[in-house]
Amino acid sequence: MRTKTWRQLTVWLHVVTSVGWMGQALALFTLLAIGRTSADGEIRVAATSMAHEIDSFLLAPLANASAFTGFMLAAATAWGFTRHWWVLAKFAITLVQLYAGIFLLSGALRDSVDAARAGDPPPVALVAGTALMASALAFQAWLSVAKPWGKVRSGAKLPTAPTWVFVAAVLAPLTDITVGLLLGYPLPALSLVVLIVQLVRRRRLLLVTRPTVPAGPPP
Repeated sequence: MRTKTWRQLTVWLHVVTSVGWMGQALALFTLLAIGRTSADGEIRVAATSMAHEIDSFLLAPLANASAFTGFMLAAATAWGFTRHWWVLAKFAITLVQLYAGIFLLSGALRDSVDAARAGDPPPVALVAGTALMASALAFQAWLSVAKPWGKVRSGAKLPTAPTWVFVAAVLAPLTDITVGLLLGYPLPALSLVVLIVQLVRRRRLLLVTRPTVPAGPPP
């Protein structure tokens, strides 16, 4: 298959996983809102427990795949990470979302299940956080469509990466999702390796294409 086809498949996978990530964030918001407003203790426990399961088995793998494919599309095409404001904004938002999801949301969901079993509803901050996550993803979708604000700077415009890079961009997250489902927890190991390889490759290309400073006149 040609490079263009595999690049299109990478874009397709990025769109599908991003929509799935937003859908699961909305599902978490709905379940946690039910857990907070319901007067029935059993419903509260069931809703918060299901939110925790969705986060572990669906949201986390989709979030990892969405972020990875987005990073790869920036690293493997002329768009780059810092040449355009809309790409830079998406990159920054994604990093914040990954940090919040890994280090804040997952632990808070586990705690909310224990709290529900003790008779307490999910905290307002957790419910609001899932709504904010879905809203941020919707905003990123708008950025991808509108591409606003122009360029950050005029930097080196690198050529599109070879076919094997986009093949890896498609197969790595699919493999990681499969392995994660078998293990019972998300493990984006192969995706991380592929991303590091491409970032190193991109760095070398940038060094090669960097313009040389002309020497000054002889003394």
